[in-house]
Amino acid sequence: MAQPIPAPAPQPTISDALAARRVLAGQLPPTPMWNYPALDATTGANVLVKHENVQPTGAFKVRGGLNLLAGLDAEERRAGIVGYSTGNHAQSLAFAARQHGTRCTIVMPVNPNPCKAAAVRALGAELIEAGADMGEAAERARLVAEEGGARLVSAADEPALVAGVATAYLEIFEQAPDLDAVVVPVGGGSGAAAACLVAQALAPRCEVIAVQSAASPAAHDSWRAGRLLTRPNATRAEGLATGCGFALTQGLMGRGLADFLLVDDDRISEAQWVLMRDAHTLAEGAGAAGLAALLAHPERFSGRRVAVVCTGANASERELRAQLGLATAA
Repeated sequence: MAQPIPAPAPQPTISDALAARRVLAGQLPPTPMWNYPALDATTGANVLVKHENVQPTGAFKVRGGLNLLAGLDAEERRAGIVGYSTGNHAQSLAFAARQHGTRCTIVMPVNPNPCKAAAVRALGAELIEAGADMGEAAERARLVAEEGGARLVSAADEPALVAGVATAYLEIFEQAPDLDAVVVPVGGGSGAAAACLVAQALAPRCEVIAVQSAASPAAHDSWRAGRLLTRPNATRAEGLATGCGFALTQGLMGRGLADFLLVDDDRISEAQWVLMRDAHTLAEGAGAAGLAALLAHPERFSGRRVAVVCTGANASERELRAQLGLATAA
């Protein structure tokens, strides 16, 4: 296993997660977690799907955005925020900024998912398309924030984001305290880091297993190496499209992950179709990556009670048409 990576202070704690739950109470009801017998038959495991795809922005990240905005002081809210994202983090920040009356600017790589871009604009944020990938978009966001005096919000190195996301895992371990494993998709790693944080406090016998696309393995390779690495970033799954490791989330994952698996993009597409067929669930690529790990590594999960987090439902029209093609072929 990789050695822990020192994370920047302050690191979020289980107390921060519990405080975030109080912040979010009344804003976001707990999301359901269901078992589907057809999915059990397909995977050979006892699978529980945590439905973060039903959040108001269609993804789990809204928890982090609301918690972060709630913690800004009056001056920071007046100055506004700037974020960079392929879409779900962007919608989280835009949604939370609207709730708090804060100006929000989002930088996306050029030619983003049209559905996600439209959703960001509909929430009242300014959208800038810049750069060929997330690295270039992040650099433009930094410049925009400096020029306007706004607060730059990292995609992962934000304790308040991780604490907000951790509320999903408080729910998971309350809904199913007897889990053998929870499988979490990773882009920047806020979800897996949050899962580690909560599991260590509430369910230390439960394995937290991360999964990432083999076409964008930066977080996986950083965890394996014990240091932050940059890697090619070519996955079709937008929510997993991260080309570098992040210090905060790698620090938490380094201390808490039981394993980190890679799956290819075709397996992720298959998992999207299986979720639609067996669990009547719409998932974007990142949202299906947890199930893709079960399909790719059946021996790892056979006979075990496993939660997979369906992290988002913001599939592009291209993805939806691909699922229709798989349905026709089946």
